[in-house]
Amino acid sequence: MADDKADDFMIEIKNITKSYNTGEVEFQALKGISFTIKDGEFVAIMGPSGSGKSTLMNILGALDIPTTGEYFLDGKDVSALSEDELAKIRKVKIGFVFQSFNLLKRTSVVRNVALPLLYTGMPKAQRLIKAKEALVSSGFEEDHFYHLSNQLSGGQMQRVAIARALVNDPSLILADEPTGNLDTKTGEKVLETFKKLNDKGHTIILITHEHDVAIHANRVITIRDGLVERDENIKL
Repeated sequence: MADDKADDFMIEIKNITKSYNTGEVEFQALKGISFTIKDGEFVAIMGPSGSGKSTLMNILGALDIPTTGEYFLDGKDVSALSEDELAKIRKVKIGFVFQSFNLLKRTSVVRNVALPLLYTGMPKAQRLIKAKEALVSSGFEEDHFYHLSNQLSGGQMQRVAIARALVNDPSLILADEPTGNLDTKTGEKVLETFKKLNDKGHTIILITHEHDVAIHANRVITIRDGLVERDENIKL
């Protein structure tokens, strides 16, 4: 059955729920969510604060597991994995881009991007080559490769973060509010970078609370009160 899923979908989640116990009270963040995402799609998951989208993002990113339900990524049942197995999935299959960039401030751009490869045992020279290739793919300027990350603008830092997400050749790029710390013009340029990456075949899930950001994707899944409210394709 898992092989069939891999043939048809990169992601399949079925009846996902997530509950948290806060003292004597149980809070249900997700109440039974199901959808599929094909390889090469560009999908925005949108919802207001408290909608459950952050909880869903953590499950999609293998940062957490559902209380009930199934999550298949590339045909593998992620919802049943141990913490060590989840860590491996995060390392080899998912590239993360965060609102806060999460770069090492006094480290060069190229070394920031190469860092995830350090844990693979890849030789240094090869790590640097792959890092530079990822930076070019993210649209980062080649003459800034050896600048320190704290010398960069917000837009440049986000492009470095995108390159770092690409460097391991992940199946999925998961971007959590990637324009949240950027001005409107810079944010538009970063979103255009995601569009170009998607045009090259990368699968991208964009988490946002802003409609103006979500419409850059080709499909928008709207989450409200722990449920899928809408799931619609967008023609740009």
